Amino acid sequence: MTIALRCRCGKLRGQVDGKRVAARAVCYCKDCQAFGRFLGTGVLDPLGGTEVAATLPAAVRFDAGLEHLACMSLGPQGLYRWYAGCCRTPIGNTPRDPRTSYLGLVRACLDAPDAELDRQLGLLRCRVETRSAAGPVKTSPLSTAWAVCRIGTMLLKARLGGAYRDNPFFRAGTSEPLKPPQVLSLQERKALSP
Repeated sequence: MTIALRCRCGKLRGQVDGKRVAARAVCYCKDCQAFGRFLGTGVLDPLGGTEVAATLPAAVRFDAGLEHLACMSLGPQGLYRWYAGCCRTPIGNTPRDPRTSYLGLVRACLDAPDAELDRQLGLLRCRVETRSAAGPVKTSPLSTAWAVCRIGTMLLKARLGGAYRDNPFFRAGTSEPLKPPQVLSLQERKALSP
């Protein structure tokens, strides 16, 4: 089953293979919070969390508006953080090395109601980096361990089976990102801290 991927204004569109999502989580890390502030579009929940679906980049297909895809990084070694430049909708996060076949797909770009995501992707049970949250967050070590196990298995299979080569965020056969990243300076990064 596929889930529609869509930016807020509808210029960037695609689809996600829901069967390839390993886990769902809310991340409260300072970097995800900084990315949310960079976008300035209300991505963060009231406690500073961002909901992500851990999947393979190969699970995503863009159908229209690829010219609106944009990339940034919070520093010279940071993750690539992808978003729709037209309306600043977050899309997801990828490592700089496409051989690590991971995409943290941000909930804000998934065009489906919560009940549909629960049905297709499973319930949202994992919360990580809760020490950086703006208030108390209940977390379960068991749920986190389960998610880490599933994600690790997904990464290993993609690496050994060669699925990492299918990555719509990088130029085919290279480690060059599809769009040149805007790398923030240390001062720009600090300005995004609370």
